[in-house]
Amino acid sequence: MFSFFKSDPVKKLKKQHAIKLEQAMLAQRNGDIRSYASLTAEAEEIENQIKQKQSQL
Repeated sequence: MFSFFKSDPVKKLKKQHAIKLEQAMLAQRNGDIRSYASLTAEAEEIENQIKQKQSQL
């Protein structure tokens, strides 16, 4: 009945994904390629979680 009060897990993951991509971009601009690679890998993991959650819905 009150399902609209529940938070959307996909929305939260998308926000985390956007933050990681922005952090990766800033690391790349600063020349820190190792941080860029690790942040990009984390963003890919979050993207996989998003796809998994969306397939469950």
